Amino acid sequence: MTEQVDVIVVGLGVGGEEVAGKLAEAGLSVVGIEGQLVGGECPYWGCIPSKMMIRAGNLLAEARRIPGMAGASSVTPDWAPVAARIRDEATDDWNDQVAVDRLEGKGGRFVRGWARLVGPGRVTVGDQEFETRAGVVVGAGTVPAIPPIDGLADTPYWTNREAVEAKELPASLLVLGGGAIGVELAQAYARFGVAVTVIEALDRVLPVEEPEASAVVQAALEADGIAIRTGARAVSVRHANGFALTLDNGDELTGERLLVSVGRRVDLGKLGVDSVGLDPSAKALAVDERMRAGEKLWAVGDITGRGAFTHVAMYQAQIAVRDILGQEGPPADYRALPRVTFTDPEVGAVGLTEDQARDAGVKVRVGVAQAPSTARGWIHKAGNEGVIKLVADADRGVLVGATSAGPTGGEVVAGLAVAVHGEVPIERLRHMIYAYPTFHRGIEDALRDLD
Repeated sequence: MTEQVDVIVVGLGVGGEEVAGKLAEAGLSVVGIEGQLVGGECPYWGCIPSKMMIRAGNLLAEARRIPGMAGASSVTPDWAPVAARIRDEATDDWNDQVAVDRLEGKGGRFVRGWARLVGPGRVTVGDQEFETRAGVVVGAGTVPAIPPIDGLADTPYWTNREAVEAKELPASLLVLGGGAIGVELAQAYARFGVAVTVIEALDRVLPVEEPEASAVVQAALEADGIAIRTGARAVSVRHANGFALTLDNGDELTGERLLVSVGRRVDLGKLGVDSVGLDPSAKALAVDERMRAGEKLWAVGDITGRGAFTHVAMYQAQIAVRDILGQEGPPADYRALPRVTFTDPEVGAVGLTEDQARDAGVKVRVGVAQAPSTARGWIHKAGNEGVIKLVADADRGVLVGATSAGPTGGEVVAGLAVAVHGEVPIERLRHMIYAYPTFHRGIEDALRDLD
């Protein structure tokens, strides 16, 4: 028998959970369906536990910077408290009862299982079928992309999940993929004494970021003892008492564990999107500026292809909620989408890179400042590597992108995000007062370099 409800939310990651909770609080009858853990990747295997790992590794790195600046130090890494904190404080040992209770406390109804669209406004989960009066919201997220490398599928490779769940560290780790997740985990593991090698098919780590930021991060990784192999493709993998990975030039790399971190993908076929006239082979569930994916159908989060970030999912959730409730509000605007890679040094970025701006036909001007050359960078000394890069539209006199790589780079970029989002004239930025001595004062130096 089909049950009538106001809204069905398929997938309760951060975006889906936000939508379900807000609509339930607004008085709608809401069913939220999730096959894994309520809250999704971020609180259990992504943002939160990985940053706990990074925080612990950064503490070790800071202690090692004491000699020559503040005396002497001796550092003995211990993974046990890190693993315990992830289990006890972040994930409740991967139990989502708190999140389920939170949703139900707002008036939502929770169903554990894998949902599938079976027609406009209709969803099945197990032997239950629901039909919606207002609409369906899809927030089903993504899964790790596993490349078709010969032999890989038959091995016990890791994804980010196994890397975060590890109670004990391997002696050595191969990391396939030099993007944000790969380099973050690589550095955290290396700082606890693991011998790490990163393999990236493109010509630099963090290939979606500015080359200047990639260079800063690669130098930092190498200083932590990490071996970097760029422009290298894996062609085969074997596992027997460890991993052996063969590259396209014939080199063989070995490690106790292999972390596959080459990106993420959607699985629209599993969701049954063909039943509502959408392409199950698409790389994302396309949405308009109101998060509408079709008639009485909305989508939020990673599945929309607008960036695999918690802050994007939460932003989209707010828009979808307003649209479903018939409330006024601005449409989606991704011009000033911020992102942070939590390496040490951090890479904060917003808007377009220089290459993206040029590809978009923007008349580009670029300004660059080196973090060690700022007064704060000079004071900071050990661990002061970094760069601030501004990308300006010369015709309009505004910033269209910016990068802040360095200590607290993810915090420094906040002011730059305001400048890009608000289209603040560059001349106005030039005449701001920048606090001294701060890392963000490097923005003033980069503005001068625009000339």
